[in-house]
Amino acid sequence: MFLQTLDILGTIAFAISGVSVAMSKKMDPFGVLIIAFVTAAGGGTLRDILIGLTPVTWMTNMTYVYVIFGATVFTIIFKQKINYLRTSLLLFDSIGIGLYTVVGIEKGLTAGLHPIICISLGTITACFGGVIRDILSNEIPVIFRTKEIYATACILGGITYFLLRRFPIEDNVIFMIAGAVVISVRLIALKFNISLPNLYKSDNKSKA
Repeated sequence: MFLQTLDILGTIAFAISGVSVAMSKKMDPFGVLIIAFVTAAGGGTLRDILIGLTPVTWMTNMTYVYVIFGATVFTIIFKQKINYLRTSLLLFDSIGIGLYTVVGIEKGLTAGLHPIICISLGTITACFGGVIRDILSNEIPVIFRTKEIYATACILGGITYFLLRRFPIEDNVIFMIAGAVVISVRLIALKFNISLPNLYKSDNKSKA
């Protein structure tokens, strides 16, 4: 039950993130809904397919469809207040990847997968919806931008998850701590402009 709550909270966060991107691109209502849906459900869909869970979760549990639709309508209605926060998109996106990373890892454990594969599955769950969102919005996916700490945050959260499992800590507490690590790493990286090494930095200098 707690895990499903995290999954739904992640769905809401990613749906809001998708709506924010779609509206910044001035898409029509149908486009906004589609972007919200693929952002919220894309990663989970790929995850379910990879572990052989079909039909995928949102097809068998209409709660996710209702939540995405509700979050979309809510964001459109209150767009002024949400847009008042300059970093609202980044905030909701960070919350989404934190929650989805934990959910993806737990799904992998349930399927009996190796911890490394579980971390990969959690990263896919967290990132793939954003990849689809950015591609449909004609943007370079955030996961591939050198200035962004995105998948790295998910991996660090996943490592934290499995380290904590070695101690007598309740599962729900582990979920929350691991998710918080992902969110914190992502937001700290954004706040202080921390990024991965730029492979093309030397090339730019030589051209100058």
